[in-house]
Amino acid sequence: MSVTAEQIRREVKEKNVTFIRLMFTDILGTMKNVEIPATDEQLEKVLSNKAMFDGSSIEGFVRINESDMYLYPDLDTWIVFPWGDENGSVGGLICDVYTTEGEPFAGDPRSNLKKSLKHMQEAGFSSFNLGPEPEFFLFKMDDQGKPTLEVNDKGGYFDLAPTDLADNTRREIVNVLTKMGFEVEASHHEVAVGQHEIDFKYDDVLKACDKIQLFKLVVKTIARKHGMYATFMAKPKHGIAGSGMHCNMSLFDPDGQNAFFDPEDPNGMQLSEVAYYFLGGLLKHAYHYTAVMNPTVNSYKRLVPGYEAPVYIAWAGRNRSPLVRVPASRGMGTRLELRSVDPMANPYIAMAVLLEVGLDGIANRIEAPEPIESNIYTMSPEERQEAGITDLPSTLHNALKALTEDEVVKEAMGEHIYSNFLEAKRIEWASYATYVSQWEIDNYLEMY
Repeated sequence: MSVTAEQIRREVKEKNVTFIRLMFTDILGTMKNVEIPATDEQLEKVLSNKAMFDGSSIEGFVRINESDMYLYPDLDTWIVFPWGDENGSVGGLICDVYTTEGEPFAGDPRSNLKKSLKHMQEAGFSSFNLGPEPEFFLFKMDDQGKPTLEVNDKGGYFDLAPTDLADNTRREIVNVLTKMGFEVEASHHEVAVGQHEIDFKYDDVLKACDKIQLFKLVVKTIARKHGMYATFMAKPKHGIAGSGMHCNMSLFDPDGQNAFFDPEDPNGMQLSEVAYYFLGGLLKHAYHYTAVMNPTVNSYKRLVPGYEAPVYIAWAGRNRSPLVRVPASRGMGTRLELRSVDPMANPYIAMAVLLEVGLDGIANRIEAPEPIESNIYTMSPEERQEAGITDLPSTLHNALKALTEDEVVKEAMGEHIYSNFLEAKRIEWASYATYVSQWEIDNYLEMY
């Protein structure tokens, strides 16, 4: 059921909303906001798509001579945050960015995803669902309120308190998410000390991406309330597992049926021809879209053998070592799980790319290779080569080079997002490549 402008006006009064956050996401995946007082005059400006901001101040948006941008709120994203103070409650709306000409801004990741959804509908599908599994770390803060790398638990996978001392923090995060309309399916300690995972129910991909951004905001906010710092950095500590964001994806047809499910599959997997071709697209373009799914220098410290993160381009059923897995659920729950994505990825751009490469697989009938059901981590390089298994890029530098070579991925991003993303990431790599690390000092200073 859609949220109306009148409903928002009523809730602003009833819930004593004194400020409204107009939220949007930049190209690097950071949620931004313009906060306005919830006066009648300002609220009407928002609801009539007349709220403006300076686009030249946002990474990768526009030059200073093109700075005026409009925020068009998606009324269905209206929320009143379950926290406030003596100044009242805070409401929020996720917005699309528009130009002064009234056109969707080409550098807005959310609008770009909508473009891919339109292409999906033209291809004969009604919706694309996403079930994300974001992981994060909780660290202590020092006396100045800055994050440290010290964890406050010694928990492991699915451990309970008192070993998992962050249990109450995680429980409050779940309670807040529930109040905000999330349907949380699981909450548990992850493999590494200090690492946690909260899974929420799949949704239409646009809503799911909105929820990922709100999820990060809630996790960080509640963590600080408990004196901790939450980070979605892929690999904050050496020697332990990093944080991923597995993405469970499924296409639905106009009749509301899962287009990935076929009980008559001759291969016995109960996957449809559509699913196999979508999978073929995911695997064919995997090397080239890795820069989008793993967008930082740090991302590639996670994508190494030995920590359950996928390194090899292959797929399987139950086997968790390949890049893509097909979870056991069938029928409406049939889905493909891409395991390489990390939570530093911009969800809107990542999902636009994954949808487009999947549609490319369907349109061009790209055959998926044979599944690999053995543990790839234990295979020798010769065995992997014989099985046709290739590696993901090992550095951001290599991933960016691969990105420039794939027209489907570039088209999915759009020229504005692609060129600005590439420029920003090349600068990031250049900065990293010239930095002398402590590891180099420790290993080379006295030896040479």
